[in-house]
Amino acid sequence: MSQTPESRIMELGHTLPSPPQAVGSYIPATQFGNVIVTSGQLPFISSELMFKGKVGDHLHEDDGSNAASICLLNALAQIKTVIGELSKIKRVIRLEGYVHSAPGFDRQPYVLNAASQMLTDIFGDQGKHTRVALGISEMPLNAAVQLALWVEVE
Repeated sequence: MSQTPESRIMELGHTLPSPPQAVGSYIPATQFGNVIVTSGQLPFISSELMFKGKVGDHLHEDDGSNAASICLLNALAQIKTVIGELSKIKRVIRLEGYVHSAPGFDRQPYVLNAASQMLTDIFGDQGKHTRVALGISEMPLNAAVQLALWVEVE
């Protein structure tokens, strides 16, 4: 089976987007040795920020999961910019997720499961990863979720 990660993304019903531009004075992804780390990715589709607000308040947990999936696709797009093709990813190391959470909302791991599952669906066992799932009280641009991704490449 010589299916590419890009084709698996399409099979899952998604499109790998053009990588979003940085919204501050930083670079979207960097490589050191055989590791690539992305900056925090927000749920942008083109230049439009989707899913604004706090999960557990105006946004439902499912909205947070959808936002996390968009963030993940943006992170993969940033990585592809660095290495040219996603098939060069040997394994996913770590997913860091920050959920803009209403007071008392404690289901951040469930919000991030959509992104974690997508990594396994795309990369198989190489997509299994360590993870951080945090709830925060404020988020840049009022985004619902922010993700950073660490991967090992060839």
